[in-house]
Amino acid sequence: MSITIRTAQQQIDAWIQSTDSGYFKELTNLGILMEEVGELSRVMVRKYGEQRSKPSDLDKNLEDEMADVLWVLLCLANQTGIDLTDALEKNFNKKNNRDK
Repeated sequence: MSITIRTAQQQIDAWIQSTDSGYFKELTNLGILMEEVGELSRVMVRKYGEQRSKPSDLDKNLEDEMADVLWVLLCLANQTGIDLTDALEKNFNKKNNRDK
């Protein structure tokens, strides 16, 4: 299955509206995003850095942690009215013009 960023935003919104109890407030989701990034960091440091894994870390999956970060980021984009497809295209243009 191939999914675009725009489609992912739409699917997450539909899931939250139909399955979950609604979005958390934006600042709550920001805190959740920071927590998810911390979990991703922990997995990466233990897998690619010098820090050793603990037994409780062995079931952590880098792929799943990245998906969790993306999920919450897409939730925040939905809540703040940002189309991340458009934002990413504009960001590419900015970087291309700046770094020519």
